[in-house]
Amino acid sequence: MRPHRNERPKILFLFSDTGGGHRSAAEAIIEAISLEFPGQIDTEMVDIFRNAPSPLHLAIPTYPMFAQMPSIWEVSYSLLDGRRRVIIANSVLTPYVRQYYQKLIEQHPCDLIVSCHPIPISSFIDILEEKGGERPPFITVVTDLVTTPAFWYDRRSDKIIVPTEYAKERGLFLGMREEQFEVIGLPVADRFCHPSADRRTLRERLGWPQDLPIILIVGGGEGMGPIGKNALAIDKARLPAGLVVVCGRNKRLKERLEEHEWNIPAYIYGFVKEMPDFMAAADVLVTKAGPGTISEAFIAGIPLILYSRMPGQEDGNVAYVMEEGAGLWAPQPRLVVRALREWLYDPEKRIAAGRAAHRLAKPDAARQIARLVAETLGITKPVITQK
Repeated sequence: MRPHRNERPKILFLFSDTGGGHRSAAEAIIEAISLEFPGQIDTEMVDIFRNAPSPLHLAIPTYPMFAQMPSIWEVSYSLLDGRRRVIIANSVLTPYVRQYYQKLIEQHPCDLIVSCHPIPISSFIDILEEKGGERPPFITVVTDLVTTPAFWYDRRSDKIIVPTEYAKERGLFLGMREEQFEVIGLPVADRFCHPSADRRTLRERLGWPQDLPIILIVGGGEGMGPIGKNALAIDKARLPAGLVVVCGRNKRLKERLEEHEWNIPAYIYGFVKEMPDFMAAADVLVTKAGPGTISEAFIAGIPLILYSRMPGQEDGNVAYVMEEGAGLWAPQPRLVVRALREWLYDPEKRIAAGRAAHRLAKPDAARQIARLVAETLGITKPVITQK
């Protein structure tokens, strides 16, 4: 695939904007590569659904709608939850995308392929092997924490990088080989690993109170889920805390909350890029059970109250957080209020949950993955000599 061997090696990252986690993982690894191996490796990202044949190209614009239909999501997950079912699905998918993937491969020559999305893995390898000759190494980076869809696992992947032992066990159950796996963690952006200041300084800069616990509510970049209902329930309960609500790109929600007359100190934001500082400055994170946000919270050492999850796919995330003592499950606003009340009036429990979260953190995951992919290309970190 690479006719000019004197060029810098190139990695092709496959992802899609069906949920923020796939893009975020790819971008985190690329950032880590640039930090660990500056100027040595070229990278490129391709959204595998962006120009796909109809109706696959509709996966991106319709994802937010389906993400808010848990019953449909659960049925879809169950129908494809098994190795044999995935093999059948891929046997249908590969002929359908063959021409598209062939063109993609020709237009994006590379020395290594990293997939941060489960759907293209088997079909992409099928088409690479149809070409004959030596194919580039193929590495899978699983971006689900625990209950991982079967689409992630293909015995022909040269490496399968998983965030937890649970994800590895799932792969072994589905017939993967022990030597395929590296349990490293979920890659997150480097800024989450290095807060810009201490908590007091951050709160002063953000204008948040110093003398109250801060409750941070988020719902992903699109501001999905019952963010507003939870925020209003917390306000109605007049909990002894400050409230920070991040509405993401949900402008209607932001406007509605800005018009509300609050009983407690409240700070309403739209889409923000300062989430690492927000987490470092807050005391409790109220969020949906997305793997990326959970991993970022672990690094911040902030305890979690989880209010929703994608059935099937994120069930394991909730169980994992609870079993490790890093958070609570509260799927209704009144339960969110109850959980917060327990932690606010018994801060030792909240502090213990924060410690448990920090124990689960894997802040070096992106850099470890960067070193692994570089090693696959035959590149090791240069030795810096003193003059």
